[in-house]
Amino acid sequence: MRLIIMGPPGAGKGTQAKFIADHFGIPAVSTGDIFRANVSQGTPLGVEAKRFMDAGEYVPDEVTNLMVRNRIDEPDAEPGFLLDGYPRTLAQVEELDGMIKFTGHALDAVVVLTVDQDEIVSRLLQRAQVEGRADDTEEVIRRRQVVYAEQTEPLIEVYRERGLLVEIDGMGEVDDVTKRIFEALDVLPES
Repeated sequence: MRLIIMGPPGAGKGTQAKFIADHFGIPAVSTGDIFRANVSQGTPLGVEAKRFMDAGEYVPDEVTNLMVRNRIDEPDAEPGFLLDGYPRTLAQVEELDGMIKFTGHALDAVVVLTVDQDEIVSRLLQRAQVEGRADDTEEVIRRRQVVYAEQTEPLIEVYRERGLLVEIDGMGEVDDVTKRIFEALDVLPES
């Protein structure tokens, strides 16, 4: 399975990505995790990415595209993958189309978690306290929501037009959301 999981920051993508990846035996590829690892290690990519992350902005496409291409070229991603946090722009959609076409496969589905905006802010502020994430202030969280609406929501329409969109209610208990996702994906043919 070659999947994308989308939704606003804080919708529960990371949590659900782990369950989906385990269910299908594919790696969950999270750009956020890769960025945070580079920031904590102080790599040149991490230094550049941190500047944008701290401002609640997206990391530039060139950096992100290369990172994703390298990751999905790894052997464990040969049977498929779940992308979390990519693509985020129309240019990245085109880039990803080329990456997947090169492998001789196609994208199987795009899962979109829908969650109430105030619920997202509450979730992220709680997560920031628990995990000590300095980048999750209310101001930055709200800025991310605006950036998401401006840049990422148009991608949902692209995937809807392609017939790949699977919209899932992301509200409620984690197990209930997971069950909804599996019910929707388990009936899909793999590329």
